[in-house]
Amino acid sequence: MWRTLDGAQARDIALVCLAVGVIGVSYGAASASAGFPWWFPALTGALVLAASSEFLFLGILAAGGGPLAALGAGLLVNARHLPFGFAVPDVLGRGWARLLGTHLMNDETVVFAVAQDGLPRKRAAYWTCGLGILVCWPTGALLGALLGSIVHDTAALGLDAMFPAVIAALILPALKVRTTRRAATAAAALALALTPALPAGLPVLVGLAGLVFCRNTAAPDAGSDLP
Repeated sequence: MWRTLDGAQARDIALVCLAVGVIGVSYGAASASAGFPWWFPALTGALVLAASSEFLFLGILAAGGGPLAALGAGLLVNARHLPFGFAVPDVLGRGWARLLGTHLMNDETVVFAVAQDGLPRKRAAYWTCGLGILVCWPTGALLGALLGSIVHDTAALGLDAMFPAVIAALILPALKVRTTRRAATAAAALALALTPALPAGLPVLVGLAGLVFCRNTAAPDAGSDLP
């Protein structure tokens, strides 16, 4: 799978996996600061593999909320995986491979898959990114849990800034397309407006409404047989 991707794509996937690992350090450190045992963030990282719902789950438990409330909130945030499944049904494989492929489904793996041309490249990007995150996220969480027992003010490290910085760098080339830029702007504005009112993760889900601006309203070229 790695040989199917070119150098730039492999580099981008490696950077995203590294950024996910760094955010995992932040998650593990926050877990340790909240009084959870060192194995908790590593275990949830491997079994859930969804950063936003894990942060929300941890935050609710740390604030004194019940496990069922935390579980319900995490499932609600992960509702965005439903459209993800419709976007990449052909890259997951069959049988046990499909079960593992479904477990690896997250924002990054789906984005890399749909950006490729051809099924072999889509599968290579999806599985390479997914397996990389499966290693980097729990490992980062474990390191963060160990670090959290030493550094109590983990927010001062600024680890949470790395992931959005890498994602922003990856999407900049796509913003050259006017319809994409219009949709991204609408989605960002909608998500920012709803951030004070909705739990973490849901504003991004609602921001999918910006996709209505992806429709190209430009007139077709002369001589085109398109309606």
